[in-house]
Amino acid sequence: MNKTSKLYKSIAIVCFLLLGFTQMTNKHITIYMIGDSTMADKPLDDNPERGWGQLFPACFDSSVTIENHAKNGRSTKSFIAESLWQQVLVKLQPGDYVFIQFGHNDEKKESPERYTTPEEYGKNLLRFVNESREKGAIPVLCTPIVRRRFDKDGKFFDDHGEYPGAARNVASANNVPLLDMTSLSEKLVGGLGPEDSKKLYLFIKPGEYKSLPEGKEDNTHFS
Repeated sequence: MNKTSKLYKSIAIVCFLLLGFTQMTNKHITIYMIGDSTMADKPLDDNPERGWGQLFPACFDSSVTIENHAKNGRSTKSFIAESLWQQVLVKLQPGDYVFIQFGHNDEKKESPERYTTPEEYGKNLLRFVNESREKGAIPVLCTPIVRRRFDKDGKFFDDHGEYPGAARNVASANNVPLLDMTSLSEKLVGGLGPEDSKKLYLFIKPGEYKSLPEGKEDNTHFS
């Protein structure tokens, strides 16, 4: 089994567990997804970029509905400030799931409308958790996927700092299911190495897409 298959298998295990639950309860389940561009749905026409949440529905049958509310550029702070969280919260029903993945934009000190300290980030995640539970929904925390980063010796390094650990701490302290996307994607990207890992991200040659006539190199978003 290759590295990519291992990542998909880990996510698929969670999918099958949730699907098994819906079959046992004979209840239609909705999974709400909140997060940033790495999770969000992207246009399909002439666009190579994909958020992982965009492919999540393939894991389920018709007993599960996926509502992906992740938005490009959002942090926990701006997702709340723009009332995007409120739009999800009012829809939650008992037994629904809320998958939560932020971090990429919480880290951006140059963007005060989005930046949070790791402590503030953790408090915002806990707010999502507590308010989901108040509605009878089941929160699932996700650490952020890694950016493609290699040092001069070709060794992978993560640049998310304290944020993945803050999410893990909230999950552990509050008995919240955790998808450690940081660790999973680090193993995948690091295992592929500096060259092969480019296939996962947006390394687009000039002329491949009409929308990107000059090509593109992006070490954050998946292809």
